[in-house]
Amino acid sequence: PRGLGAAYMGPNPAGDGEAWVERLRAECEPEHHWKYRREFLLRNGGEESREEEGAELRRLISFSMVWANHVFLGCRYPPEVMEKVMDMAAGITVTNAPTHTLRDDLVSKVKRRAVKK
Repeated sequence: PRGLGAAYMGPNPAGDGEAWVERLRAECEPEHHWKYRREFLLRNGGEESREEEGAELRRLISFSMVWANHVFLGCRYPPEVMEKVMDMAAGITVTNAPTHTLRDDLVSKVKRRAVKK
């Protein structure tokens, strides 16, 4: 089975190329999201990140999910986390990413309207 639970199951032989990353796809993850999160994982997954059950792999998975949630769902995280994942994602160009209206944008629009009256 695929999914994050499956990410830590099974052997992870050295020299398996890109096969290690395929175990990390969430079962319900859309192909469009996976394409870019996979790229994020491959760009940032050094040998130490590929170790089964390793802290580096768990950290990499977490950062990839934070980045994907930000890009595709509009989630926001503390500035330090956002800076880290955006640095890790430098050079990844996402096409057809949704645009999100943030709460702060809506509040500022309402405030501008109130000032004009």
